[in-house]
Amino acid sequence: MITKEDLATPVKPTWCPGCGDFGIWLAVKQALMQLDAKHEDVVIVYGIGCSGHMCNFVRGYGFEGLHGRPIPVAEGIKLANKKLKVIVVTGDGDTYGEGMNHFISGIRGNHDVTLIVHDNRVYGLTTGQASPTAEKGYKSKSTPTGQIEVPVNPIALAVAQDGSFVARGFSADPQQLIKLIVAGVQHKGFSVIDVLQNCATFNKVNTVTWFKEHTYKLEDEGHDPRDKVAAFTRAIDETRLATGIFYQDEREPYDQDVPGERGVPLVDHDLSEADITRTMNEFL
Repeated sequence: MITKEDLATPVKPTWCPGCGDFGIWLAVKQALMQLDAKHEDVVIVYGIGCSGHMCNFVRGYGFEGLHGRPIPVAEGIKLANKKLKVIVVTGDGDTYGEGMNHFISGIRGNHDVTLIVHDNRVYGLTTGQASPTAEKGYKSKSTPTGQIEVPVNPIALAVAQDGSFVARGFSADPQQLIKLIVAGVQHKGFSVIDVLQNCATFNKVNTVTWFKEHTYKLEDEGHDPRDKVAAFTRAIDETRLATGIFYQDEREPYDQDVPGERGVPLVDHDLSEADITRTMNEFL
C-alpha cells in the first residue's frame, strides 16, 4: 500500500493561496493511498501549466511533457507495461485546447489511462487568458471584449464519443473527488475526470461560491450511470453543473486488443535472441 510518506517531497507547493489545485492535489494523494497498488506500479504523466507543477509535489514515477501532449505519452507508457496504473494530471487548456485531438483519440481507443483535468476556465500559468471552457462573453487578457466562441463541453464530448468512464468532480469537495479518482483508476479503460476548480488570482467569476451555487451531485438525484441518454442530457445542461459519474460502460481497453500484447507486456518480452545488426547497419 502507498503511504503518505511515500508521496512526500521536500518541495512546497507554489500555487497561489486559495487555488483549487490544492484540493485536487489532496484528492490525488488520498486516492493513491486508498488504491491497492504498490508505489512503484503507479506512473503519473503531467501536462504543462499550474496543474503540471504537481510533479514536484507528489513523489513517484512521473513524466512532464509538451503542452497538450501528456495523453499520448501516458498511452505509450501503458502499452509498454500494462501492469502499471497510469494517471494523467493536466489542465483544461492543455487538454481541450492544444490536446483536444489526443483527448478524443484516447476516448476512442479506450486506453486504460485515468485523465484528471484541472478545469478553471483560464490559462492560469500565463496570467489568466480565456481557456476553451471559458463561457461565451468571458473577459480576460486575451478576450478583452469577451470570449467569442462557445465553450467546450468536455463531459458531453466524452459521452457522445462513447467514453467508457465519464465523471466530473469539484476541487472544494475532495471526498467526492477521491472516490471518483479511485473509481477511475480501477476502471478498465479511458477514464475522464473533469474537475471544476477556481483560479483565485485570475478568474473572479467562477469562484468557489459560484461553483457551489451552480453544482449538484448526480447521486443525490438518482442518476443511473449506465443510462447514456440520461448522461448526455445532464451533460448538456450547463445551467446546473452535475458532479459524479455521468456514464460508465465495460468494454475492452486498448491494450487488450493490440496484437501480441494480450499476454506479455512489451517490457517483459524475451529479447535474448533479437538481432538488430542489420537495422543498425542501415543507419551507420
